[in-house]
Amino acid sequence: MADATHAAADGGIATILASADGRDFLLRNSADKVKISSIEASTVALYFSASWCPPCRRFTPKLVEAYNELVSQGKSFEVVFVSGDSDQEAFNAYFAKMPWLAVPFSDSEALAKLNERYKVMGIPHLVILDAKSGEIYTEDGVELVHEYGTEAYPFTTERINELEEQEKAAKDNQTIHSLFGTPTRDYLITNKGDKVPISDLEGKYVGLCFVVNGYGPVVQFTSVLAKMYEKLKAVGEKFEVVAVSLDGDEESFNESFADMPWLAIPQGDKMCEKLARYFELSGLPMLVLIGPDGKTLNDDIADIIDEHGPDAWEGFPFSAEKLEILAEKAKAKAESQTLESLLVTGDLDFVLGKDGAKVPVSELVGKTVLLYFSAKWCPPCRAFLPKLVNEYNKIKEKHNDFEIVFISSDREQSSYDEFFSDMPWLALPLGDERKQQLSKIFKITGIPSLVAIGPDGKTVTKDAKTPLVAHGADAFPFTDEKLQELEKKIDEMAKGWPEKLKHDLHEHELVLTRCTTYGCDGCDEMGDSWSYRCKECDFDLHPKCALEEKGDVEMGEENAEAAPAGYVCEGDVCRKVSRRLVDVN
Repeated sequence: MADATHAAADGGIATILASADGRDFLLRNSADKVKISSIEASTVALYFSASWCPPCRRFTPKLVEAYNELVSQGKSFEVVFVSGDSDQEAFNAYFAKMPWLAVPFSDSEALAKLNERYKVMGIPHLVILDAKSGEIYTEDGVELVHEYGTEAYPFTTERINELEEQEKAAKDNQTIHSLFGTPTRDYLITNKGDKVPISDLEGKYVGLCFVVNGYGPVVQFTSVLAKMYEKLKAVGEKFEVVAVSLDGDEESFNESFADMPWLAIPQGDKMCEKLARYFELSGLPMLVLIGPDGKTLNDDIADIIDEHGPDAWEGFPFSAEKLEILAEKAKAKAESQTLESLLVTGDLDFVLGKDGAKVPVSELVGKTVLLYFSAKWCPPCRAFLPKLVNEYNKIKEKHNDFEIVFISSDREQSSYDEFFSDMPWLALPLGDERKQQLSKIFKITGIPSLVAIGPDGKTVTKDAKTPLVAHGADAFPFTDEKLQELEKKIDEMAKGWPEKLKHDLHEHELVLTRCTTYGCDGCDEMGDSWSYRCKECDFDLHPKCALEEKGDVEMGEENAEAAPAGYVCEGDVCRKVSRRLVDVN
């Protein structure tokens, strides 16, 4: 959060809000006019917002709640809506939900001048002023309301510094009661609605778990955490979990909490937002570990549990010594890895062929197998598929001991079937439970991804896509030795390439440059080893694109589908992203 800004003002709030043509009033949503000179509040907030803006629509109820609470407490505070709506009807509908004042929508000149005066570059934007002098207390009002709510009043630098000092002191003197309790609540709840005294957590390790209903990564994480939780309970460890819900309504909270075997802070309790700020929540899932003395042992052990799955309980309470034990077990597991250990789970000992036939995993043993993580909704995946099919066919012509297994992130069977129909290889069924485990083992955070498994069942590389794009079928079997051999061959070829050249795709001269991975601006595919590069413009061409004078290659956006929640597509990859706190407020 930026420090509050103090600035000299031309006058008080009356001067700032009055118009050049003599308008000396503001409006209520009842259409009543209120003289600006009658505003008695010592602190006034200018709320730049618009009904068409989703973040504004999410923030407005929070600001209404804070406003009503401050007014009910007798605090000297007023808000003035400065609309960014496109027409009077939209303004009226949006303003009807606000209990404060507004600059008339018809006074477009005044609205424009206020936006210019406070250099409003984005909305929602909340500028908080001293009503008498016009001095700016802060231009970070939205962030302060999100973080501190009414506790930030009157939003001065001094008050924010005071709150930050209080938080520092709270961390220094942290206890189980200071974390989870309030002056009016000394209990937590079970999913049956029973109240459990916070004192029951004293002397225990406590996992503080931030949750949001229906968010895939959180749902997956809490299902694994539940298994670890039950195991720790069974072996007698003093461990408890407390859910901190970021859901906006009780129905969503109840739906997610119903499957959780632990405790929770009641939905809607302000302590939930306070804890999100206190532990600097920036993404989900997140699990804070609190020690028996009430102090924070680890700010986030979600990655540890995600990596080791339910077996993570063996590393409890995740000290350096215990983590070393987990690392050794993971190393031993990797060394004993076989294709069956990866692809066989209970009765799931097969993959699907093109005709829907079940192909036993045993038939793949002894082959180099690429695990192809992909989905039809992903534009980079659709663009990459023709290249992969072409290179697959080339490899199969020379090496029968090679196969690919498609592991889909599609959401619907029809999309899966349509995408798989263009593939000449094998696949896991849609929604197969092995997909989640394989994604964890290989830390798949973006698609398309290719993981190469050698004939002995060991992992050859977690990124077979880069060498396959760079070298095509010649990259088989994707071992370090093979890639080093190809590098030497390319370096020899490079001796015959021109050091500099001009190309129709770029205005500047391109220089042959030794480099690591890059994206070709000609064909939009990845490259490595050598590039014809313009450093000034960050422009790269594959040598084959530069020397063969090839133009742009289309990315194949046909039949596009929207990326599911939790993914963003950039360049040649669709990646998982953290769920930001602002998304759930």
